[in-house]
Amino acid sequence: MDFSLTREQKDIVKAARKFARGEFPDRAQEFDREETFDLSIWRKACELGFVGVFIEEKYGGAGYGFFEHCLINEEFWAVEPGIGFAILATTFGAELLSLYASEAQKEQVLPRLVEGEAIMGTAITEPNAGSDVTMAETTAVRDGDHWVLNGTKMFATNGSIAHFMLVFCKTDPEHPSRHKRHSFFIVPTDAPGYKANKLHGKMGIRASDTAELVFSDLRIPLENLVGTEGDGFAELMAFFNHTRLHICAQAVGLARAALEEAVRHIKGRVQFGKPLADFQATQFKIAEMATRIRASRNLYYEAAWLADQGRIDHGLVAMAKWYSAQTAVTCADEALQMHGGYGYIDEYKVQRLYRDAKILEIYEGTKEIEKTIIARSVLK
Repeated sequence: MDFSLTREQKDIVKAARKFARGEFPDRAQEFDREETFDLSIWRKACELGFVGVFIEEKYGGAGYGFFEHCLINEEFWAVEPGIGFAILATTFGAELLSLYASEAQKEQVLPRLVEGEAIMGTAITEPNAGSDVTMAETTAVRDGDHWVLNGTKMFATNGSIAHFMLVFCKTDPEHPSRHKRHSFFIVPTDAPGYKANKLHGKMGIRASDTAELVFSDLRIPLENLVGTEGDGFAELMAFFNHTRLHICAQAVGLARAALEEAVRHIKGRVQFGKPLADFQATQFKIAEMATRIRASRNLYYEAAWLADQGRIDHGLVAMAKWYSAQTAVTCADEALQMHGGYGYIDEYKVQRLYRDAKILEIYEGTKEIEKTIIARSVLK
């Protein structure tokens, strides 16, 4: 059993770390405060080959696996989560296209994502449909040679800046199985009837774009259906088994950043005549953080490696996502605690990490959903 990265993977990690450390720190606080992002950084990341590495070479990608995408995620988030998410989420939805889209659809969308010519997002959640995606009410109805979409989506990543959105819609409301009522569609955001309302005041990852979407008699060609009509739920579950791995890598990166901030602070902060790092209580916190990070990384490494072998382990993916997200939240909390009052003001990076961490336990499947999946995999 070999846990080491290949030389090529080590080079990817090194390059991603160098890019992030060179580009992110000077703008991080600005983007967080202003809830904005400079797309020139994304375009530079595209030029250097960091975006869409899991996309096949014939569509302009590097042809690597999802594991390599995770490695880049971890390094970006270890420097600045908000910027890391804003860059790598520009291909959010390409994972599903890679699995289910037609050749024509892939040729239309994927090269533009890799080359920095287009941004993609995904719209699944609705005001009354979160964890239970089968409750999604946005409809897609056939009308001649078009689909007509009506409905509202919430928390749509890149909703107000994307060129294409991957949208989960109800296509067969009367089907006896609630798992066969939905389908996915590629929706160009310049289509009449598409309206995006950017959401403001997010707790964390504020450099990224999140929006409410409203579809009003939006018409798209029949060929914009992705995969098989009625198989949207099954396709979504397969999609999540890949994107949840990205969240694991994000979590490990953030936890690393929290540990780094904590170590820097406790080595320099003197209380009761000696550095905080000399106190056993503080050392125990550091020990627990480092152990959690290593365990979380091992979980996602195994799950991502299996995914790239075509051997998805649903229970293992859920374990990795739940545990790594909890690790990120725990490490951010402990790091802020060790900073004391200084951790509570925005001049210190640790308070931003604390805010950024919580979303990891929510998006792509809440911690409660992940535990349910884990339990079912054990009890089946």
